Amino acid sequence: MSIVDQLRAAGCVFAEVEADLLREAAADERHLADLVAQRVSGLPLEHVVGWAEFCGQRITVEPGVFVPRHRTELLVDLATELKPDIAVDMCCGSGAVGAVLQRRLPEAAVYAADIDPVATKCARKNLTNVFEGDLFDALPHELQGRIDVVVANVPYVPTGDIQFMPAEARDYEARVALDGGTDGLEVMRRVAAQAVRWLRPGGHLLSETSERQAPEALTAFTAAGLQARLVTSEDTTAAVGQLPA
Repeated sequence: MSIVDQLRAAGCVFAEVEADLLREAAADERHLADLVAQRVSGLPLEHVVGWAEFCGQRITVEPGVFVPRHRTELLVDLATELKPDIAVDMCCGSGAVGAVLQRRLPEAAVYAADIDPVATKCARKNLTNVFEGDLFDALPHELQGRIDVVVANVPYVPTGDIQFMPAEARDYEARVALDGGTDGLEVMRRVAAQAVRWLRPGGHLLSETSERQAPEALTAFTAAGLQARLVTSEDTTAAVGQLPA
């Protein structure tokens, strides 16, 4: 059976494209067979080949780490438009957001933070200034009150809904990168509440949410003292909060 046929039988919709990427990643035929077997077993393609395409950039992605989604590119575009001098990729996972911001804004100081040591280890392969810890506690204290933009792609899947996620996410990505608590907004509320102490006056907090959760996300932002609004694209809803100047 050909590689394409194996992938198609395993349910890979873009079997031809995936076959080409697996061939590119393989050192030899034996390695290729191993990569195909991993993919057929259900391992996400990005974990098999070791990278994901995000905003036109190859981001290193290691097993167990959240795979950056294209819908999150809206947050990167919004952050880029703000032209921050100091930006933070909060709940950074692979560090994809921070890596792209650093490429787009080479003069900016870009920091990233995550509570998961597997994620921070991976993120350090994509950018510098990566810190491990619980939300803002991970960051250098001297950044308090000076940050222009925090991009927080927080976990926002309600705990009870994780079982319904695609197996590639549910079984292979860290639960801490998915689980947003009972209503999916527990981490977002914590980020918003803490962000007001770390943003400069006029600074922004950007966070991805779902269309269903958007009203409560805005409530979380305003309750923290941020001026809040929603920005939507074709498949993404972002909550945008600004600390009053």
